[in-house]
Amino acid sequence: MSVTKKNPATCFIDSNIWLYAFIETPDKENKRKRRIASKTIQQNDLIVSVQVINEICVNLLKKTDLSEEEIRALILSFYSKYYVTEIEKSILIQASQLRRKYRFAFWDSIIVSTALISNCEILYSEDMQDGLEVEGKLRIVNPFKAR
Repeated sequence: MSVTKKNPATCFIDSNIWLYAFIETPDKENKRKRRIASKTIQQNDLIVSVQVINEICVNLLKKTDLSEEEIRALILSFYSKYYVTEIEKSILIQASQLRRKYRFAFWDSIIVSTALISNCEILYSEDMQDGLEVEGKLRIVNPFKAR
């Protein structure tokens, strides 16, 4: 696994959570989600994958008026603040096994596999099954659900 910093982190945040934190909307429910997402990404024990950075950037380019310079600065910020993982063969092979076992969607299985191989304990995602424990090691948490 390639990371840009040493010491593995314990949390992985899916792109949808990052996007709530980055995109402001007037909708009351989205404001609530933005507040929660902003708090969630403030943790300092995060791992981010290249896949998630790509998903964030493409969505920010589509949904906001960010310039290429701002996108470039965001990418550099991810690499300087967080542990960034590359997608490697071992992640793709495990993702295939996870799709079969848990019926994950293709891109979700890669995110789950990356979180597992990175030794994360929690994967924050709005799109996957809240509370699911994967392989006895990783718990999926929807931060927007009332606890």
